[in-house]
Amino acid sequence: MTRLTQPATMLAALLVASGCATLRVGAPVEVGAEQVGVASWYGAHHHGRRTASGEVFDMYKLTAAHPTLPFGTRLRITSLDNGRSAEVRVNDRGPHVDGRIIDLSYAAARALGATGPGTVPVRIRVLALPARRRHRRARPRPSRLVAL
Repeated sequence: MTRLTQPATMLAALLVASGCATLRVGAPVEVGAEQVGVASWYGAHHHGRRTASGEVFDMYKLTAAHPTLPFGTRLRITSLDNGRSAEVRVNDRGPHVDGRIIDLSYAAARALGATGPGTVPVRIRVLALPARRRHRRARPRPSRLVAL
């Protein structure tokens, strides 16, 4: 293969593989589940704004936006271009561009060496799911009697 067709073939294979990923909408997520596809990153334009989880986006923290994983899920993102990886926490929803499986913070993209190209083929692996929150039953408040 020529140098130009090899990257194109690799990207085509990644896009086909992303359709066969184990992370699917509505399916239960398990530690160890993986997904392969294209990641992008976002930074300064969103810095300081609220994420879908309600926290303030900090482009210098290792966070990510995923369309379906629960907030607080910890992921290992590995660049398929250079083998570099980073551990991130899901705190937002996205990406909002077809063909991409995750949006990374600037810090995560920098750790992967992906800030120059803007997108990078990646493998996502679920490392930990957030602890399930127990909903306490509301205790009835004692009524306040007012003396007349």
